[in-house]
Amino acid sequence: MWSELLTDLEYYKGRAYRIEDVPGDSESFYAFVAYPLDLFEEGSIVNVLTSLVGNVFGFKALKHLRLEDIRFPIAYIKTCMGPPNGIQVERDRLNKYGRPLLGCTIKPKLGLSAKNYGRAVYECLRGGLDLTKDDENVNSQPFMRWQNRFEFVAEAIQKAEQETGERKGHYLNVTAPDPEQMYERAEFAKEVGCPIIMHDFLTGGFTANTGLAKWCRKNSMLLHIHRAMHAVIDRHPKHGIHFRVLAKCLRLSGGDHLHTGTVVGKLEGDRNSTLGFVDQLRESFVPEDRSRGVFFDQDWGSLPGVFAVASGGIHVWHMPALVTIFGDDSCLQFGGGTQGHPWGNAAGAAANRVALEASVKARNQGRQIEKEARDILTEAARTSPELAIAMETWKEIKFEFETVDKLDVA
Repeated sequence: MWSELLTDLEYYKGRAYRIEDVPGDSESFYAFVAYPLDLFEEGSIVNVLTSLVGNVFGFKALKHLRLEDIRFPIAYIKTCMGPPNGIQVERDRLNKYGRPLLGCTIKPKLGLSAKNYGRAVYECLRGGLDLTKDDENVNSQPFMRWQNRFEFVAEAIQKAEQETGERKGHYLNVTAPDPEQMYERAEFAKEVGCPIIMHDFLTGGFTANTGLAKWCRKNSMLLHIHRAMHAVIDRHPKHGIHFRVLAKCLRLSGGDHLHTGTVVGKLEGDRNSTLGFVDQLRESFVPEDRSRGVFFDQDWGSLPGVFAVASGGIHVWHMPALVTIFGDDSCLQFGGGTQGHPWGNAAGAAANRVALEASVKARNQGRQIEKEARDILTEAARTSPELAIAMETWKEIKFEFETVDKLDVA
């Protein structure tokens, strides 16, 4: 094309600088491609993804294509605001230190009236949870409009805080049909005194998410991020975008929490791979480590960290493993594992709180809490009838399925 003579194409070209075989897969290979930084708009994850994965995945010549990892230069990271608050600021605001945060998703997620929904929130919070949450598809349906839910949830939080003397919160989902309604809901959440809101970052889109993150920093609100729709993009082992890339993009776009799976629960997740992208959420520097699926050194500079959220099919028997896998800078969320307790929501919350504190105490004493899980929980249950009943209720509940998306090994 004659217009190619009007610019320096050699400067703007992407360059494939290395090809590697994929261990254990004779049909695939890794292609390492570098692009000039000037090809990307500053602070725009939208532009990065449009450029890297926009049309190429539809090429007829390709049978499969997967984006396994991206190394973001520190010069680009410095153009992104990132998490509106970060781990330390959230701990300071909620006055919670030395352990994971404890939460749950309100069940049933659809069908409750706003008043009954608020009642469930109150029972979980007064029982010992730090946080409760809307599920990803709780928006503003005929059975429960968003404003009514926000009002009753705010009342529940205030009552639970007065009774327990602890800071509490609920992730009010402000995901909406358009950005104007999203900001309206966020403003109302702030008005009624809720400390944290929630957004579905993939279905809502990166433009909306980045804008909401900036609003949260300006308005001193915490931002919980749900990853609804991620498995459509990341689960096929040879096609799509690996979740470690989506996690990196979310940290740049902005969020204080991100769902990561549980490893031990009902959702897909290889342990080493999960630890690899959890590091990308929380650490200031992550070295290359193929054993965790990390292809590049990643310097995050001074960008705040993101709480890893473990949620999906977990219960009290999983607590020691969850504390080991995710550490303190995480939020462990038990939905059915709280509200399925035979004695009710408050008892379920109390059981989880006792199990968490027992696991953290045992870890701090130097015990191998995964190996000693039964002994640790049994000891704690001697003084907690709620935990004893929970252990009996969930003793046979396991999710032993083979992982679909495994790390590439020979």
